[in-house]
Amino acid sequence: MTKPKRMKYSEFVERNRKSGGYLLKRIVMKYAVSICRFILLFGMCFLILQPIFNKISISFMTESDLYNPVVVSIPEHFTTENYLLASKLMNYSKSLVNSFVVSLTIALLQISMCTLVGYGFARFEFPLKKFWFACVMLVILIPPQTISGSLHLHFRFFDILGIFKAITGNTINLRGSKLPYYLMSAGCMGLKNGLYIYMIRQFFRNIPKELEEAAYVDGCGTLKTFIRIMLPDAKPILTSCFLFSFVWQWTDGFYSKMFLGSTELVSTSLSRIVDSLAAWIQRETGATVTISVAYSNCILATGTLMIIVPLIILYLFAQKGFVESLSSSGIKM
Repeated sequence: MTKPKRMKYSEFVERNRKSGGYLLKRIVMKYAVSICRFILLFGMCFLILQPIFNKISISFMTESDLYNPVVVSIPEHFTTENYLLASKLMNYSKSLVNSFVVSLTIALLQISMCTLVGYGFARFEFPLKKFWFACVMLVILIPPQTISGSLHLHFRFFDILGIFKAITGNTINLRGSKLPYYLMSAGCMGLKNGLYIYMIRQFFRNIPKELEEAAYVDGCGTLKTFIRIMLPDAKPILTSCFLFSFVWQWTDGFYSKMFLGSTELVSTSLSRIVDSLAAWIQRETGATVTISVAYSNCILATGTLMIIVPLIILYLFAQKGFVESLSSSGIKM
């Protein structure tokens, strides 16, 4: 394929004169739009990446570099001691394994249940359908802190239709175990479940019904049609919802503290890292020491990076499906 020849200056002047200056205006407008687009994208990228770069720089600084006015972004005394200390304070290896297991199982359970519910809302008619979908929207709009008291009492004195109390004389205390959170996720009341139902419903609504009708004609039942026909088409949106669920569960602090307080997770360990730092220094020195704000923020930034890195690796592996989901959802929704 031959490259287009560049227009000579004399030829450009002649064509611009014949067009009444339109050619020059079009070229100026084209470059002006390109420059504005570059400035806008650069500014957005800078706003997103600058805090991360700042945390990376701080995480490799010694405490003396934090108070050195000469040091801005590049550490004068490069060190990895902050990562070793943050790993010890967070019990990183154990917390990482626990967080991965909990996030993976919760994400799989949430997406499985939300896919069934979203498909039902998209394809079937049943009594009070609009009312139940309005309840799904309320799950999205109402913050979970609003029902935290009710959830606490419900699982502290857990019972099913009074059966346990009738048999044993007491209710069951499920606080401090993983079971309440798994029950909520199975009932589509977990973290952001309303959003996943809405996204999956919108995706299924835009799939032609003729595909299902053709499967019914070929002898497939409802369940087989859903598994063999609909689910393969829904891989992009399911990948997107899975990533959202995994990431939000990985960084969640509300539900994790309420239901998984006895389990060491990276999110809960990070929230206690400053207090753990004070306790560690007191244990090592044998005296109460006031920790500077700069050093505590340095350890906090280091712990934050250690939590973000696994998510970045996960995104790199799932990037293709995630981008495909966003592009198709943007067209259909």
